[in-house]
Amino acid sequence: MSQASTQTREPGEITIPGLPSDVRARGFDLESDAAPLAEFLATVNMADGFNQVLTPDELRAEWRPTPGFTPSRDALILEDASGIVAHVNVDAQVRSGNVIHSMEGWVRRDRRRQGIGRALLRWVERHSAWRARSGATPSPELPHFLGFGVLESIPAAMAFAASTGYVPIRYGFQMRRPLADPIPDIALPDGIEIRPVREVDHRRIYDADVEAFRDHWEPRERTEDDFVATFSFPGLDTSLWRVAWDGDEVAGSVMNAIFAEENERTGDKLGWLEHVSVRKAWRGRGVAKALITASMRMHRDLGMEYAALGVDAGNPTGALALYEGLGFRPHLKWINHRKPLDPAAILGEAS
Repeated sequence: MSQASTQTREPGEITIPGLPSDVRARGFDLESDAAPLAEFLATVNMADGFNQVLTPDELRAEWRPTPGFTPSRDALILEDASGIVAHVNVDAQVRSGNVIHSMEGWVRRDRRRQGIGRALLRWVERHSAWRARSGATPSPELPHFLGFGVLESIPAAMAFAASTGYVPIRYGFQMRRPLADPIPDIALPDGIEIRPVREVDHRRIYDADVEAFRDHWEPRERTEDDFVATFSFPGLDTSLWRVAWDGDEVAGSVMNAIFAEENERTGDKLGWLEHVSVRKAWRGRGVAKALITASMRMHRDLGMEYAALGVDAGNPTGALALYEGLGFRPHLKWINHRKPLDPAAILGEAS
């Protein structure tokens, strides 16, 4: 099957050079594949020490169609007689004046070192080159780059990344903090208070978070779909959020979450501090520290044993040092790799 003919395909078998003879590739169907893929990803992640578990509904939300991602076009399922062998997807997003084709891939542990990862990487590169060449991405006139992240704790993944010609450009951490350790009681500045989240305030809370992340590394351009997706995410409980208000203005927020099924499967009792953000006008006044410590106390009181969060190591607001000062320590390290996307070279076109 030619590269061009796969772009608008319905799920069906696809020929990918370099795969083992007993492995077949097919297109991804978001609805019917959500449950088996969620189980596959959970099994692979947990075996690799990355204890992320998505429910089928959460996977449907995360893998939903967006301007840069059409599930049936931009993702593949690989199978053998035992079930799913691998999954790969690639999402083209506009970030800081560039289009980044971000790929994610998983390979079952018993099928690694058989050329599957390399075959999928070649497919992603050709697929992304086709999209860039044909204008099938957001803002196709911008420069295009290919990228992926790997966990430093998986030697095989690190070795694979080092052999591909992609360059490490940035790293970040998943951090954890024991909630049994003393949690400081840090007050908000005068005139700022934490209020319960009301539906009428969803837009202001969301817009404040988007604004706060605008000066971070390569912020993704948000759409109205992102707003809708945020407040319709399966199991969302905004009563866990801690939002600081200065009169009618949102100063900052922590969008806390507890993923009950993930905790049950992994045996962890993690409370997540997601989207820790403070708007620029309120930074340097202790708002973040107060929101974080309030969040930790809430998670502790709900029976969680650890607080967890993710952070870009080069965050310009000094977030890494802030979290370390509050007792968080790196648990996992992600390394982002990238290279320019050259459609002519990949597709073998004359320059």
